[in-house]
Amino acid sequence: MVVVGAGFAGLAMAGALRRAGRDDILVLERAGDVGGTWRDNTYPGVACDVPAHLYSLAAHPNPDWSRTFASGSEIQGYLRDVAAREGLGDRLRLRTPLLGARWDADDSVWRIDTGAEPVVARSLVLACGRLTEPHVPAISGLESFDGPLFHSARWDHDVDLTGKRVAVVGTGASAVQLVPELARRAAHVTLFQRTPAWIVPRGGGAIAPAERERLAAHPGELARLRADLYAEGEQRFASRSGDAVASAAARDAALRHLHAQVADPALRRALTPDYAFGCKRVLLSDAFYPAVASDAVSLEPTALTTVEGSTLTAASGARHRADVLVLATGFAAAEQPYADLVHGESDTLAAHWSRGMTSFGSTVVAGFPNLFVLNGPNASLGHNSAVLMAEEQAAYVVRTLAERDRRPSRVLRVRPEAEAAYTEEIAAAAASTPWLTGGCRNWYVDARSGRLTLLWPGTVQAFRERLTGADGAEFEPAHTPVRGCEVGGER
Repeated sequence: MVVVGAGFAGLAMAGALRRAGRDDILVLERAGDVGGTWRDNTYPGVACDVPAHLYSLAAHPNPDWSRTFASGSEIQGYLRDVAAREGLGDRLRLRTPLLGARWDADDSVWRIDTGAEPVVARSLVLACGRLTEPHVPAISGLESFDGPLFHSARWDHDVDLTGKRVAVVGTGASAVQLVPELARRAAHVTLFQRTPAWIVPRGGGAIAPAERERLAAHPGELARLRADLYAEGEQRFASRSGDAVASAAARDAALRHLHAQVADPALRRALTPDYAFGCKRVLLSDAFYPAVASDAVSLEPTALTTVEGSTLTAASGARHRADVLVLATGFAAAEQPYADLVHGESDTLAAHWSRGMTSFGSTVVAGFPNLFVLNGPNASLGHNSAVLMAEEQAAYVVRTLAERDRRPSRVLRVRPEAEAAYTEEIAAAAASTPWLTGGCRNWYVDARSGRLTLLWPGTVQAFRERLTGADGAEFEPAHTPVRGCEVGGER
């Protein structure tokens, strides 16, 4: 078994396999360290917007989180600790990228190219994440900018921002964390906003040492805290998914937050979304609005359209000067960057997903035997911790591997009808939600088909029930292969 990726999903998968007695695993990681998005995103202010005690693996609870919402560096340290506690040792190969994977129908194995020694595996798990490849928008003249230019996910720490005029493009989750930090350092910040976000209070703060010691001494208390945070997250599904009463209450809370922190009516209007609450990712911040309302930040309420040297022109026609340009413009989430590299029985994942990602159970894909995708089609959340979803997928993989081992061919092929039915199930559940009807453009929906392909349109509990209720009927009936043999060195 080969697992590609050593972020939350990959480490969850490796741990689940080992606890199931499957030690013949190999984890491939293209970078020099574990951590995924928390390794790559090191911009000032980077942190999680899910409470840390829930944004943890169930098998590795952590009583020692220092803050309610952990910083990126603390999460990265946690994942390093998880990898060490899982004892992966030489099962973890760093600086080993997936360059290609092809299904070998003759021997019923995946042949994986890493640029070094070839790897052969009975089964392949793609735990490559959604937020791995930065999205760089097509802005006329962007290459002509004559100062430092970088994406928020590839932060250049060699650039001293002190006394600099900094322009930030985007007002999503990264920008909301980043802008208050830049406002403290830079001479001035210009923020280009294409679309305002719904923002709610964050709260939280430092966790006292005494509380951390209490949770460490009483594991049951830590488990209860995690259960309470999980229940709170599940309750948020109603407001994110379009329940009229819950959405109205959440919208009113967000507007009260805006009015309490921004006194200027014109600025408030520019920061007020014109689309349904939940249509785009709802953000958490107590610092963003005060920063934007301060003299340290100028809000340009339209998109950046043209760059000419150090002059930045907005869609409004306004021109701004900048010494440093930061693109907080998100990621290529709907079109997974690894999809071109994986070739199944007849085509690549990219070709199979040319009209948007599809699957059964958000995990297995027709035409790709013994392949499992974590954090892929409809496996993200807008209301709770996505780590919970990866753990449910890992548990499903363990169960389906047990089914595979009972087959003479040891091959699991997803029935196309099962994938099609699951896709229709998702479409029906999503049809009336704000993600499709709320009047915004979001990264949850694939523009090529208009389908919701990133989010699971239900609660975590519903996802758990959907996967635990799968009885193997999603796969073609078992049969004895014409040829098939054990291959030396397989995983």
